[in-house]
Amino acid sequence: MGTDVRGRDDVMIRAERPGDAAAIRSVHLAAFPSPAEGMLIDALRAAGHLTISRVAETRDGVAGHVAFSPVSVAAGARGGLGLGPIAVRPRDQRRGIGSRLVVDALAEARRAGARFIVVLGEPAFYARFGFAPAARWGLADEYGGGAAFQALELTPAAIPRGAGLVRYAPEFGQL
Repeated sequence: MGTDVRGRDDVMIRAERPGDAAAIRSVHLAAFPSPAEGMLIDALRAAGHLTISRVAETRDGVAGHVAFSPVSVAAGARGGLGLGPIAVRPRDQRRGIGSRLVVDALAEARRAGARFIVVLGEPAFYARFGFAPAARWGLADEYGGGAAFQALELTPAAIPRGAGLVRYAPEFGQL
């Protein structure tokens, strides 16, 4: 599902393929100070909770990765996905690859019928894609993310006001 998109700088954004798992893990290991994110991706994949998994590929292999997994909301809002983790190899950072991964993955989420997306991340980065503080909808996350916990409605009124606690896939509890 989805499309492969090659940019003018010879970076292709595509769906994860069989055989990409080790390269994806390597990207997360290089981008983060601990192995937790790489282990999380493996656990989500094994549990069947890796709903959307997109990679950025350069001439020398997988340079970046973004994942989406299902979330549940206390008020029963349906069709939500959690964005993350996202990682770009350090030598490929500051080239716009992370932004391209987010744009591509959001388009894929729309095609897949997702109604809303939540993310726990840097507000200034995610605001560029239309994310706003999740508290605007009365959403809270189980990790105490505060202003870093944000949401984006892909379908108008997909998140009921006062929707409550958002729970990520159980594999996030392993972090």
